[in-house]
Amino acid sequence: MSLFKRRFRLLGASLAAVTMVGGLSLLGAGSASAHVTAAGDGLTQGGYGVITFRVPNESDTASTVELTVALPNLTSARTEPLPGWTAEVKKDPATEEATEVTWKVADGNPGIRPGEFLQFRVSGGPLPEQETVTMPATQTYSDGEVVRWDQPTVEGQPEPDKPAPTVTLGAATADGHAHTATHEEDTETASENSASSDTDSTDDTARWLAGAGILLGALGIGVAIGALARKRR
Repeated sequence: MSLFKRRFRLLGASLAAVTMVGGLSLLGAGSASAHVTAAGDGLTQGGYGVITFRVPNESDTASTVELTVALPNLTSARTEPLPGWTAEVKKDPATEEATEVTWKVADGNPGIRPGEFLQFRVSGGPLPEQETVTMPATQTYSDGEVVRWDQPTVEGQPEPDKPAPTVTLGAATADGHAHTATHEEDTETASENSASSDTDSTDDTARWLAGAGILLGALGIGVAIGALARKRR
């Protein structure tokens, strides 16, 4: 076997090994991150908003057929219609505050099958006046397995195996709007806008001067041509 062929085969084997290791790493990362999570845009303390629960199916053989999520005592809680699923909001009899919501698969619907995920949404409020809100969830499979996503996530420590869905709330001002930037960020943004305006003004002036120069040059060429024609006469 030639030296070239040996090197080519070694290179191919190395690439195959790297590809296999990379694929296994990605597979491990995917399975580790397949948690029930919560998210929401523009959520503020004391405000109202929509919270989305993303529910992946982690079983290889069974479907997810039920999801229950604890709510932080909301005065108002409404679920988004989801084809093939029913939703029920549980309220505290004494306060009429929403404390829990349960989605169940309807007859004829297979549920969230292996390799799939689904999103469940709740609109409500007022949200608690705190930076983060944890809403433990319970996921039930068609084979009877129950998975509880209720473990707290502690800053500076490894993520637990079954972390509870958590959302971050922005601080609200007196008029109920969230703080979106600090004073320093506002000042920096204003400076950037001013600099951008100055740059645009400079560019416009340069374009005007360039256009005027071209016009004057054309006039000069016209005058020279006219003088040359008169001399020939």
